[in-house]
Formats: sequence, structure tokens, C-alpha cells
Amino acid sequence: MNLKKLAFTLLIVISYNTYAQKCSCEDNFNWLKKNFEENDAGFQYVIDQKGLIEYQNHSALFAKKIKKINDLKECRTILLDWLHFFRPAHLSLEINQDYVNKTASQTKTEPAKNWERLQITEEELKSRTSKNTQPTFEGIWYSPPYTIGVAKVNDEFIGYVLDVKGTKWSQYQVKFKIKQNLDQTYSAVYFMGDFSSQKFSNVQLIGSNFLKIGFISLKRVFPNNFKEDSDITNYLESLTAQQPFIKEISRKSVLLRIPSFNYSNKKVVDSILVANNKLILSKENLIIDLRNNGGGSDATFQKIIPYLYTNPIRTVGVEFLSTVQNNKRMEDFMADPDWSAEEKDWAKKGLEKLNSNLGKFVNLEEKAVDEHRLDSISVYPKNVAIIVNENNGSTTEQFLLTAKQSKKVKLFGTTTEGVLDISNMYFIDFPCKDLKLGYSLSKSLRIPGMQIDGKGIQPDYYIDKSIPDQEWLKFTENILNVN
Repeated sequence: MNLKKLAFTLLIVISYNTYAQKCSCEDNFNWLKKNFEENDAGFQYVIDQKGLIEYQNHSALFAKKIKKINDLKECRTILLDWLHFFRPAHLSLEINQDYVNKTASQTKTEPAKNWERLQITEEELKSRTSKNTQPTFEGIWYSPPYTIGVAKVNDEFIGYVLDVKGTKWSQYQVKFKIKQNLDQTYSAVYFMGDFSSQKFSNVQLIGSNFLKIGFISLKRVFPNNFKEDSDITNYLESLTAQQPFIKEISRKSVLLRIPSFNYSNKKVVDSILVANNKLILSKENLIIDLRNNGGGSDATFQKIIPYLYTNPIRTVGVEFLSTVQNNKRMEDFMADPDWSAEEKDWAKKGLEKLNSNLGKFVNLEEKAVDEHRLDSISVYPKNVAIIVNENNGSTTEQFLLTAKQSKKVKLFGTTTEGVLDISNMYFIDFPCKDLKLGYSLSKSLRIPGMQIDGKGIQPDYYIDKSIPDQEWLKFTENILNVN
């Protein structure tokens, strides 16, 4: 699951005037601290690494800050900062939408009314940019669901809404501002769906028709007379893809792009592998582009394994922290109508084992390490390259640990995020139902011999900054084709 970005998205900006009367931020902090200490599988692991005194000092500092807070959104932000002492992902803290809906009718305000606007019509902007011979930030861009115009005003590039559907935004409202830095790079402030601002230090025009602001991607709509070479086209197709796809990119190579391992993509991955089985097995090189794939479900990548397989694959298991609260997740599984009888039987047996070992870490499987064997090895593809970057975590890192055991596989790119060891998230409401906590139930048995958290997985071939993002695919294929 993609959990690197924990940013809170709220469609209505609310002033929570009644918050302090119902449930103080101090109350929420005290409950969070006690609950996390007792139930999170990674709590003691971090204490052992950083030390109890550092944790006590950290908590004491936040206890003072929290006394002054009476706004729920501000409280949520500072409590999340407290949680980040432990790890950057596989935990979350969100405002409960049910609570928001109950209070919104009394406290709703509309920031849109006085929002900054740039009154340049689409026709005026097209006239202004139609004669441009070189691509700049100016023009018309699309980033679903927004159509955004960008015009230079003084020393800034102002992005403003031209058309949008299904949001609180309206025409001509300013969506972002881009400024050039002293070192000639660009930075931006971008206003999210809830009108909150987020700053980005990495703004770049990739090729002629693609604008990247942090993790936000925009595709040029106008002017539409700038051509792209094949490297840029392939890169844009990969980076903007919402679903997995497969594509023959040369006589020797086929590209498999998987933007996410979310379980919802499993059927898509399985179906394109079946439909393109002959193509994959006819090529020397299979390149799997996983850039920015933050994780999902292990089930989504299972059908890829036969193409990589050369020798038995060993998978190290996990231990679950058994507490009364944590074990309720098994009860949730048993009550889930979407679970099969076999799966519910597994949950029942697991619950019995967990309840018999309260306060302990429990391995629900018979062995600590599972060894997976296949009956055959495919001759083709001979080489499998997996392109990775710093935004790969969780299930994606589990896939990489699996794939790296093959003699065919090499990783290309940069070190991954490093969020895998503490996992299996569980979500519960705070006592006042205003916030929802997501924390982790399990710890990998790889620890400490092969820790991933905080370290990541390093590539076999490091792609340094001198190689632009759009050339990573070409660089990778060139390496594969060297005899």
C-alpha cells in the first residue's frame, strides 16, 4: 500500500469551534500515546534503537505544545508529527469524516469566496501563447479533474482554474504559483483540493508537454505544436498511467509498467500477462517499471513471478503483536462477507493462537521462512530489469526482495523508501470519534539481520542525477543489451 504520503485531504475547510468543548487535543494525545505504546508492533523496536530518554524528551516537548491547541486540524497535524518519531509510513492519523459531516452544518465556511483569482480567459491565454516557439510553463494544462491555465505575472508563473468538475473550486481561482530560485531551479506553492497549501522544491518541465510539481503531474493541452521524441513519450506514458500496461519498445525488449500493486489492479495485471504471454516469452528483455509504486497487495504481483523464476524463492515471515485490541482484526476478518470459508478458518485459528499468547509476538504460520518452488524455468526473458526509485515502499519492496533472488533480475534506479519491516496496518477511532489512527500489527522476522526500514533496497545499477528521468528506460535497456 502506498503509505509514503500521509497528507490529509478534506473537501470542506472547517473551523472546529466546538472541538475544545468536546475532546481536547491533550485528551487525544494522552490516549494516542498510551494506545500506541501498548499496541503498535514497532514501538519497542524504535525505543530499543533510539533510547527511552530520547522518546521521553520527545513526548514531553509535544505535551507542552498540545496544551495551546483547540483546533482539530491543527491537533491532527501535531499528533502526526509526534508519530513520525517512530517511522514515516505504515501509520496514519486522519480526521474522521463522519465527525466532520456532523459538525460541518454548524461551522462550515467557504474560503472560495475571497480566494485569489486570475481573470484571463481561455481565449486570451491561447492568443497569448499560440505563437510561442519554445515550450515554457505558460499554456493550458490538464491534471484530472482540473484544466489549468498558466500565465506569467511579473516574476511568477500563476496557475489558475479554467475548468473543473466535482470539486469546490471555481473558474479563475489560483491553483499554484511557480517562482525561479537563485540557483535557476524552480519551486512552487500548490493549493490542494481542500484549499490547504503545500510547498514543492522540485518543479520541472519534462520535454515540452509535461509539467511536474512534486508528486503532481500536468499534461500540456495548449500550445499543442511541440513535438516529443520517443524517450519523452514513453516516459510520459509510464508516469501518467493510472493502470498497468504492457508495451513492446524494441526488437529485444518489452516494458511492463505497474503504477501500483493495489489489489484493485490484480485483475488488470493478470489479464495483460495472459494476453501478452507469447510476446513476453519471445523477448530477451523484460523491463518492469515500478517508479512511484508505493505498494498494495502481495497477491497483485504473484503472476509475474514465473517470468522471473530461476531458483527457489525464500520469504521470511512476520510476527504479530498479540493484544486484546489488535486481535479484533481477526474477528473483523471472520465477519467479512467477502472472505471465503477457507480464509475465515485461517482467521479463526489465528485468533485462537493470538489470544493464547497475549502480550507476545506470535508467528501465525508453521515456519519462520517459506520456500517457494516452481516446476519450470522460462528460457525467455533472459534478462529482467526492474526500475525503482525512492517512492517504492511496502508491498513493492516485498516484491523486490522476492525478485532479487532470481539470477535473471537486476534493479535499476535509486534506493527505495525503506518501509516494510513494520506492517499490517489496523485502523481504530479515537474515543471521541473525531480522529482515526492507523498503526501496525506485525514485525518482520528479518530484523535485525536484513533490516529494510530506514535503509531501503539498493539498486544493482545506480542511476545518478546526471541522467534525466525520461532517459532511465533507455539507460536500462542499453545495459541489458551490452554483450
